[in-house]
Amino acid sequence: MKELSIRQMQISAAKDEIRCCNELNQIYGLTLTEADITELVELRGQALKSTGRVEFGGGILPKLIRTFCKSPYVDPYNYASTLGDLQDAFYYFKNESEDRFSDDDLIEFMEKVFNGQAHGSTEELTTISLEELCRWARNDFDNRYADEEEFW
Repeated sequence: MKELSIRQMQISAAKDEIRCCNELNQIYGLTLTEADITELVELRGQALKSTGRVEFGGGILPKLIRTFCKSPYVDPYNYASTLGDLQDAFYYFKNESEDRFSDDDLIEFMEKVFNGQAHGSTEELTTISLEELCRWARNDFDNRYADEEEFW
């Protein structure tokens, strides 16, 4: 019983952190509904379980929201689903890179590629291979050039 209430508190805290981002979202004409927030928190739980990761609080979603709400490729119709896909991609990359990137560095890299080479396609973003990520990490890749063809 106590375990269940702790889980409920974690879910509630995660939802609160995401709700707080709606003020920033609105500047860009974006809003996450309660249903969107609930779904994103559920997707987070699934992504963490499938990747064997553990997080506390709102997790990575608030950082993804603050970063990607500014993207010219995100609109009110695809915002929540894009965030869900980006969250999955983040955890995948984090695992595959064996945590060699800080959260902020990985998000910065994802943003650059998403807004550059991927032209707002989460599918294109997630086709980046581990080899490309490792090359970036080994060579201290300057992600300002991630949208250039030579990177690929």
